[in-house]
Amino acid sequence: MRVIFMGTPDFSVGALKALAENGYEIAGVVTQPDKPRGRGKASAMTPVKEAALELGLTVYQPSRVREQSFMDTVRALNPDVIVVSAFGQIIPKALLELPRYGCVNIHASLLPKYRGAAPIQWAVMDGEPVSGVTIMQMDEGLDTGDMLAKTEVPLEPDETGGSLFDKLSRAGAELLIRTLPALEQGTLTPEKQPLESPTAYARMIRKEDGRIDWNLEAEAIERRIRGLNPWPSAYTELTGKILKIWRAEVLPKESGQTPGTVTEAGKGGFCVQTGKGVLRLLEVQLEGKKRMDAQAFLRGFHAAPGMKLEEE
Repeated sequence: MRVIFMGTPDFSVGALKALAENGYEIAGVVTQPDKPRGRGKASAMTPVKEAALELGLTVYQPSRVREQSFMDTVRALNPDVIVVSAFGQIIPKALLELPRYGCVNIHASLLPKYRGAAPIQWAVMDGEPVSGVTIMQMDEGLDTGDMLAKTEVPLEPDETGGSLFDKLSRAGAELLIRTLPALEQGTLTPEKQPLESPTAYARMIRKEDGRIDWNLEAEAIERRIRGLNPWPSAYTELTGKILKIWRAEVLPKESGQTPGTVTEAGKGGFCVQTGKGVLRLLEVQLEGKKRMDAQAFLRGFHAAPGMKLEEE
């Protein structure tokens, strides 16, 4: 089976390597153009490009996949199937219909739930007990194509966006390798998706999504802290400086204080009243400082009960 692989972030690397390890003929790898990163704004390759070059594969980086020159390139490569994994551009109909077996997408949710760009983070923030991966036959809609195969991945109580990202990346690679032979042999039974998703569209995460609204319930804030770890991280303000919160636990009690008020700051912990319940901060990072457990933080920073954290 002759494959073109389209992907960009770390999530996609496992699937690309699995294709190579399982003997698939990879005609080309398509990824987003290099972008400046870091303080020096030096041009940086995408994780998929780095992996492709290590594997000795040819890489293509079109600014727009709908450009005729790129379409001609794909046509000349003559793929049997195009595998798409978090590529980052809309695939036009002409490209979807070009390969014999079309384009299949590795989507990091159990479709039709969590259609959209950030299904992993939203599943954690919404408190889903189970997530997973769906291999989907792509159509012109946004994650609306026929479902070809699924695999479930349970979420742990302390699951973060980062840990689930890694689990679903591995699960997606394994599911792809099990699905492609069945696609070629015609033994799959495609399942159509309903028009409506049972969950809200999993829109792309923005940096400002990390700002904590202390009026929310403690459980919702704790899930947000985990879901947005490692990026963009959940944060608040303490004495005018950004305080990132990396880990926290819910305490089923009330202090009588207004949301965002520090209720304890000492041997009993670093606790904050929320809209419902108290949140004990376990690991924090003050602007300009290293990430540390809350007890170590309190040894170097004077925080007192009654101090107010920023409200959204």
